[in-house]
Amino acid sequence: MIRKTVLGAALALFAASAAFVVTEAQAATTSAAVLKHYAELAHAKYEDSLTTAQALDKAVNALIAKPSDETLKAAKDAWIAARAPYQQTEVYRFGNPIVDDWEGKVNAWPLDEGLIDYVDASYGTESDENALYTANVIANPKIKVNGKTLNLSKFDAKTLRSLNEAGEIEANVATGYHVIEFLLWGQDLNGTGPGAGKRPYTDYDKANCTNGHCDRRAEYLKAASALLVSDLKDMVTAWGPKGKATKNVEANSKKGLTAILTGMGSLSYGELAGERMKLGLLLHDPEEEHDCFSDNTYNSHLNDAVGIKSAYTGEYTRVDGTKMTGPSLSELVAVTDKSLDTEMLGKLDATLTAMNAMADRAKKVEAYDQMIGEGNKEGNAVVQKAIDGLIDQSKSVERVIASLKLGKVELEGSDSLDNPDAVFK
Repeated sequence: MIRKTVLGAALALFAASAAFVVTEAQAATTSAAVLKHYAELAHAKYEDSLTTAQALDKAVNALIAKPSDETLKAAKDAWIAARAPYQQTEVYRFGNPIVDDWEGKVNAWPLDEGLIDYVDASYGTESDENALYTANVIANPKIKVNGKTLNLSKFDAKTLRSLNEAGEIEANVATGYHVIEFLLWGQDLNGTGPGAGKRPYTDYDKANCTNGHCDRRAEYLKAASALLVSDLKDMVTAWGPKGKATKNVEANSKKGLTAILTGMGSLSYGELAGERMKLGLLLHDPEEEHDCFSDNTYNSHLNDAVGIKSAYTGEYTRVDGTKMTGPSLSELVAVTDKSLDTEMLGKLDATLTAMNAMADRAKKVEAYDQMIGEGNKEGNAVVQKAIDGLIDQSKSVERVIASLKLGKVELEGSDSLDNPDAVFK
């Protein structure tokens, strides 16, 4: 479970030791420029997420129109490409309520995939926590939710929205990247052995249908893909020059800077180091990997780390290769404490080095779910080093918060890091 941790006034004492202090007028001007560029980067990242999601949608259409090994692989490749820019936006979570209120539509995880489609017998048939654990809406056009019949004769945006968190159960995820991932790959039944999901293209071939209901499966996949595009358009608008998210961060320098650092610290510590990485390592459970159907987890974690650094440096390389730079939080911190800026940059780079080592191992040696397997000392150590880097950089984030005199700032915590014994209860 995630908990909150508060940075109190005591940390602000660190600011008193800064080499020198920028004047209020200078700080306001510099902060405004930093926040303007922070919003510009968000807009660019969500635009790239939209562009790649549109390419994914086109590939999904091609798969549905002419199912084959080739069109299924093309759709999978498009999904993996779409994940990279989106993961780099996750640093805008936690500090920006507009993003947090929206995020569950596109990246909710983990999910009980039995809600959506057929599953292997090893999945089980029921759950004490979820009455819809194996509802299989693709096979069943009518299901009961809290005693009421839900008509699913047609899959469209409205239907998928009604299914999301059905019965007030968070694991009933019906929309977003991970639903599309499951519909393209199917379950990964390899445990901590090699291999990802192996859904056959014939699951979409109406003339030679495998596993039944190929028409409805295609309709669901198409609806989920189109809805992802629509949802990303909303976030592109929100971060446009006149968008609500942009206005929110630019309206107040202190709140805007707090938003940047809350995103950096919370994603580094509670979310990525804790819930997404340490929890799986403690349990040695492949079900705890983020992109669990595709074995793309290493790539998603790496791009989260890239996004965290980008929020600090103001640098971003777009999917077309264009490099964006501008006024950054790094420059603002360097004005008051050059050594702290050097420390923060060093910690971010150390984490990326560890993440890249993990990614390199995933490409050459074994997938992420194998790395966290029980008894795999070398693989475990590679993942732990990345976790250590994230934890270490979050401590420097706290020092930056104190240096900029932002007062109390709440960062996400995690039982996996703060109370690991609770994980096994």
